[in-house]
Amino acid sequence: MVDDIIVSLRDVTKKFHTLEGETEAIKDLSLDVRRGEFVTIVGPSGCGKTTLLSLISGLIKPSRGEILLNGEKINGTSGNVGYMLQEDHLFKWRTILQNVYIGLEIKGAMTPENKKRTELLLDKYGLGEFKNHYPHQLSGGMRQRVALIRTLAVDPDILLLDEPFAALDYQTRLKVSDDIAAIIKREAKTAIMVTHDIAEAISMADRVVVLSKRPAEVKTIHDIVLSCEERTPIKCREAPEFRIYFNRIWKELDVHV
Repeated sequence: MVDDIIVSLRDVTKKFHTLEGETEAIKDLSLDVRRGEFVTIVGPSGCGKTTLLSLISGLIKPSRGEILLNGEKINGTSGNVGYMLQEDHLFKWRTILQNVYIGLEIKGAMTPENKKRTELLLDKYGLGEFKNHYPHQLSGGMRQRVALIRTLAVDPDILLLDEPFAALDYQTRLKVSDDIAAIIKREAKTAIMVTHDIAEAISMADRVVVLSKRPAEVKTIHDIVLSCEERTPIKCREAPEFRIYFNRIWKELDVHV
């Protein structure tokens, strides 16, 4: 239903102009994301995945087409959109609590209620006892959880995640993807995540969007249905359908080109 659509991209094209000429990063791309969905986006390297997130966040404007958030055209950045990057970007001179307050400070929303809610998020997700620690005292996985809570503290309508686990080793990556997925689900947030990892995309998503080579267009969209009792990224990889999705998306990505 239309009321369930939180983000809508309509025939979006993005061209970049440089001294060398014009580069078309995205071409006539249309996509709807429903409220409460976890959508992952995969595509060949350099196809425009991060550009797509930048457009949805309002950091850059489309050359053509329009992007709607909650039915309203996006014009510039908004507190309704939370953006989580590859690196945690925690300030090393600030404590964990002070770091998660940053978004509230920027918005001028440091009310007692918001501060209490933020502290409760730290407690809820196992970081309360570390709130007076500094980033260097935490593991990489814990810092990524802090980065997510910092994003959640401003209560955005949608989360954008750009390769959020890329800086982690494989074992930590699996564990943190489980943690992040669980937090997003419990907080009932809509999420769009870019990743180059097909297994990660399938195991975390309700739908996987496969983009073409640059200029990026939507090649296919897969509704992910897995027969696993516990819907976590690690458990999903054990489902019999997982390999079928993996092989199909691998071929669609045209990985040898």
